[in-house]
Amino acid sequence: MELGLRDKQVMVTGASEGIGRSIAALFAAEGARLVLVARGRERLEELARALHEKHGSQVQIAPEDLSDDAAAGRLTAAYPEVDVVVNNAGAIPGGPLEQVSQDTWRKAWDLKVFGYISMMREFYTRMVARQSGVIVNVIGASATGLDPSYAAGSTGNAALEALTRTLGSKGPDHGVRVVGVSPGMVLTGRLEALLKVRARERFGDESRWAELGAHAAFRRPAQVEEIAASVVFLASDRSSYTSGAVLEIDGGFSRRHNWWG
Repeated sequence: MELGLRDKQVMVTGASEGIGRSIAALFAAEGARLVLVARGRERLEELARALHEKHGSQVQIAPEDLSDDAAAGRLTAAYPEVDVVVNNAGAIPGGPLEQVSQDTWRKAWDLKVFGYISMMREFYTRMVARQSGVIVNVIGASATGLDPSYAAGSTGNAALEALTRTLGSKGPDHGVRVVGVSPGMVLTGRLEALLKVRARERFGDESRWAELGAHAAFRRPAQVEEIAASVVFLASDRSSYTSGAVLEIDGGFSRRHNWWG
């Protein structure tokens, strides 16, 4: 299927690992020109080389910490004509309200919640001015599958889903689409580490972490490529009438009462 992404300039944040890395790879396979954003320069350089060697992609890197309020402004100044922005940077730690300190909560939101807000404020405004552009927010299924043991994450993700729907409802008046993807359990390095902690708590043996993943939908976590494919499709011309929508990708599991079996 021709997605109409060839030569489009696509910015992916949190691009150096996990879902972001897979998103970057799929856009490269579609012939997009990439701007990769993450805090670590070395990982970005390694990924840029790999994508260029495999796909002949034009790849630029932008090492930035998006918890810095000024970072989004620097990115729009350097790349004012970006066609697609994929917000993916950041992870919010787990824990109930009484266990997550104010400092931990604030730092996590500075990167993911306020980082996304800053990126949307800067790039949405530019896109509206030129009457074209797409923003895809990678959020998290805990926004709707509310989890009291993930208080900061559920609350932050719900806020991002609300803003995605808000901007996405108005953007089409100006030729701009804003959409979201909310993954559930995805097999990343971070998830594996979390499952090992849970396995130690439950079984006294972290090597049994995969048994917890088997309680997910389809008896496995999602693969990063499954999330990335949806992001790339939603950003493409094939999804040109989609805006203000958030696609939940968790095999229906967030509708269950217990993610861990």
